Amino acid sequence: MPTADQIEIHVLGSLEEVAPQAWDACAAPEAAGGGRPFDPFTTHRFLLALERSGSVGPGTGWSPRHLTAHRGGEMIAAAPLYAKSHSQGEYIFDHNWAHAYENAGGRYYPKLQIAVPFTPATGRRFLVKPGHEAAGMGALVQGAVQLASENGLSSLHVTFCTEAEAIAGRQMGLMHRTSQQFHWHNAGYADFDAFLASLSSRKRKAIRKERATAQGFGGTIHHLTGDAIAPEHWDAFWCFYQDTGARKWGRPYLTRAFFDEAQESLRDDILLVMAEREGRWVAGALNFIGRDTLYGRYWGCTEHHPCLHFELCYYAAIDHAIAHGLARVEAGAQGEHKLARGYLPVTTHSLHWIADDGFRRAIAQYLEAERAAVEEDIEILTSYGPFRKVEDPEK
Repeated sequence: MPTADQIEIHVLGSLEEVAPQAWDACAAPEAAGGGRPFDPFTTHRFLLALERSGSVGPGTGWSPRHLTAHRGGEMIAAAPLYAKSHSQGEYIFDHNWAHAYENAGGRYYPKLQIAVPFTPATGRRFLVKPGHEAAGMGALVQGAVQLASENGLSSLHVTFCTEAEAIAGRQMGLMHRTSQQFHWHNAGYADFDAFLASLSSRKRKAIRKERATAQGFGGTIHHLTGDAIAPEHWDAFWCFYQDTGARKWGRPYLTRAFFDEAQESLRDDILLVMAEREGRWVAGALNFIGRDTLYGRYWGCTEHHPCLHFELCYYAAIDHAIAHGLARVEAGAQGEHKLARGYLPVTTHSLHWIADDGFRRAIAQYLEAERAAVEEDIEILTSYGPFRKVEDPEK
């Protein structure tokens, strides 16, 4: 029987096994008074929607093994943990690690992953109640590593964690990896024109031309959130999502049932930007709304119209962020084409534990070189950004 100051770790096969209030007290304590969480992705409702819809679970390669930490009968911390039989849907790529380990005679899969499935958005991965930060994260790290070790698994990965978690995890002996994304930052712009005024003349003209082209597609663009979202919108968006998923991944990660779950429990967290032409929905972009960030997630279409992708995914997101006082837009993984549209490169973070000593040393050397390359790449890309330089004569 643990004493009052000892921490017990539990492994859950589903979010159904924990009360929403207990989980969210760790995942989103800032939303306790009814406000928005910093991001919705680690909330009980989002992770449970993935499970209930069959997007994760049997047959998907994502088997829930969520961790909860308890002290004196109180749940003080949690982590969304999955046993993975592949490396799909993670966006921090370790396929080469898997190939190298298996070519050397090892078994890379299954592995453990602390992550939000299919969601390359930075956020807390060690969900700890205020006042229990150090003890809670320490217990979760120790519990996850012990779970991997006791089951003879090759590795543990923590993807898209915060920089603070990356620093703390490194101090606990985990390996730190960096990568990059493109985010738009709100410098207190009054409107989209004020944002354009911060750009070089050439970029400003290019964006105006793209917006005019997109908005002249022959239809209407709708911004939908909360109760304005109806089942018909999900019927249309499922078609868009299937088309994009088939081209990018071979098959969509999310099931059709996920969008029904979204309609039921997540619609207040969602902004749908939908294009309608001649009474039919022809394109759409799905965003999730955080406390100070808009997260662009999926886009698709059934008709091609020039520049409509840029309008629905990037410019409409900026419009929404400015109108609602959001600090930034995270537009998802990869995409250097975002640079010309005001999205600048930023560093993202992950943590890794490797069981095999020799393989761990090799990965550590690789990560050291990779971090330097990522830092240099971000510096170079930032210098090519679209923003007006001090010496710009149009200032």
